[in-house]
Amino acid sequence: MKDQTPTRRRVLKAAGGLSAAAALGGAGVLAGAAPASAAGDGFGLRVTERGESDPRMWWYRFSTDQTGWDPAVNVLLPEDYHSSGRTYPVLYLLHGGGLDQDFMSFDKAGIRGLVGGRPIIVVMPDGGHAGWYSNPVSSNVGPRNWETFHMKQLLPWIDANFRTYAEYDGRAVSGFSMGGFGAWKYTAKYYGHFASVSAHSGPASLRRDLGAVAHWANVSSAAADLAGGSIYGMPLWDEARVSADNPVERIDSYRGKRIFMVAGTSPDPVNWFERITEGEVLAGQREFRGLLDNAGIAYEAREEPGGHVFRHEMFKQDLDGMIERLRKA
Repeated sequence: MKDQTPTRRRVLKAAGGLSAAAALGGAGVLAGAAPASAAGDGFGLRVTERGESDPRMWWYRFSTDQTGWDPAVNVLLPEDYHSSGRTYPVLYLLHGGGLDQDFMSFDKAGIRGLVGGRPIIVVMPDGGHAGWYSNPVSSNVGPRNWETFHMKQLLPWIDANFRTYAEYDGRAVSGFSMGGFGAWKYTAKYYGHFASVSAHSGPASLRRDLGAVAHWANVSSAAADLAGGSIYGMPLWDEARVSADNPVERIDSYRGKRIFMVAGTSPDPVNWFERITEGEVLAGQREFRGLLDNAGIAYEAREEPGGHVFRHEMFKQDLDGMIERLRKA
């Protein structure tokens, strides 16, 4: 199948029910809506596997020339998606780094219960074990262009195949750890795409402490994903790329958006990795908050006991704030 045409997209939006009754969830819309249809190919993505039997969690695996292997995505649908005919806002939720992390991470963490009956679609894509939501400077294993896959291919594919608000006020992005960095980065580099951004233990400063987080990105990607390649270049960085990705150097790009962040204040003292990781997260978020304050940009921040973990209660608070900010289903 060829890329989705404007006509195809208009048909899908019409099926979403853009009338005032649909926006309010009127009884007539609930009674007469058709079930969702299967998603197709487009935007450089060819669906190679799919799972659409679960009424809430649909998943897809794609062939794409941007990653060199077939990445997957989970799409968590609202409980009334198949009957309401409504159009919904979308949260892009980005997983953290690690050999056990992928598009299933948040489902394993209980995302269905955390989202509950909230009227929002949650999109959870693969991002590589240490892909850092970036197009790497170098790779010894073929293409690993996660940024292009997410922003140029997956995002328009989601809008073409699901009843979404394909606009700034219809999208949020959030993530944990490496995914929190990805959320900061995508919001700044693609200014008109996301009205809400949040990071759960996500680093916000690449250069502080002699570039600790940039080095972390390089070393982890070289070991886990790129067979010695790197995100930013080794031994010398691509300085322009670092600045383009560095949240603390892109402060004006967050103006006018809803911003939420959380970091831990007491990582496990005997866990060296957690102590270093969350220490950098906390310091970087404090630096980021100071710059937002100086620029007069509002935000919501939490510092919580504990270390480098995904905090369920903080996510539920974050989700409520997103839904309040975004267009209503």
